[in-house]
Amino acid sequence: MSDTVFLTGASGFIAKHIIVELLNAGYQVRGSVRSLKRSDEVRAAVSPLLESVEGLDERLTFVALDLGKDDGWDGVMDGCSALLHTASPFPLQQPKSDDEIIKPAVEGTLRALKAAQAAGIKRVVLTSSAVAVMYGDLPAGKAMYDEDDWSEDFHPTQNPYGRSKTRAERAAWDFVASDAPNMRLTTINPVLVTGPALDGNYGTSLQVIERIYSGKDPMQPRFGIPVVDVRDVAAMHVKALSTPESEGMRILATEGFLWMADMARLIKDAHPNQGIKDRVAPDFLIKLMGLFDQDVRTIIPQLGQPKRVSNARAKEVFGMTFIPAAESILASAETIAANS
Repeated sequence: MSDTVFLTGASGFIAKHIIVELLNAGYQVRGSVRSLKRSDEVRAAVSPLLESVEGLDERLTFVALDLGKDDGWDGVMDGCSALLHTASPFPLQQPKSDDEIIKPAVEGTLRALKAAQAAGIKRVVLTSSAVAVMYGDLPAGKAMYDEDDWSEDFHPTQNPYGRSKTRAERAAWDFVASDAPNMRLTTINPVLVTGPALDGNYGTSLQVIERIYSGKDPMQPRFGIPVVDVRDVAAMHVKALSTPESEGMRILATEGFLWMADMARLIKDAHPNQGIKDRVAPDFLIKLMGLFDQDVRTIIPQLGQPKRVSNARAKEVFGMTFIPAAESILASAETIAANS
């Protein structure tokens, strides 16, 4: 197999794992980065996990692209057989204005899809998110969110990042339906992605685990989130390319739900000298903190409310056996410890 896959956001936490999966499966990869200075960083990160590094400079190449600009997209995907669009803005803190994150997410997705269409690419896999699924009320009698659910823009649990992922995914499906009917789209919708980073450049991806590991908070809120390992998310992207049944589907990536206090206990047991706090904070204290901390404020409507997400479709379509959430959390903590 010598097909070339175009991968946006190639220096990202998930994307580096996808590169490993693609190269080991025999694909060639053309990755986009905002600056070509990051090319060597990505090659160095993925090399230890490759079955062969022979001819790596030819098998893994890079182009400089900015999702927020029109410049540079003409012809950039020529000769590629598929697009994996992983790049999307992820804020360290909630933005002051929705447009700061929603507009770049939607416009960046459409730029990538239009470039793929111009290059004659028919197969596209888009990294969406479970936040495009699980920020809404479940119908009576339904216990878990699944791929039929869409997040509501102004649900009490929603935030600008969630709106950006929801609108970008909807824009992708709308584009395919109206402008590119021959394009075969699959979206992978992961929950909180944890697990090992391939180097120290993992951006905001492990922010939740870093916050616990740092001991920043004296107690943990009565808040939890579904978790999936980055290695499984990467595998699902690559499996989609060779699984025609996945075309036209949204597919959730999730292993299981964990409360923040449970995550803290796992990490505390593995790193007993780190001063990690695993006591559960009373809800009134979190609500008080929310008056001064916008990030805390966004979780208040979800206190004590477990978000259960189905992985039945991933198991059925891809035959996935997921890495346990606890194992993935500990792998994240090891990454953070190694880079502290």
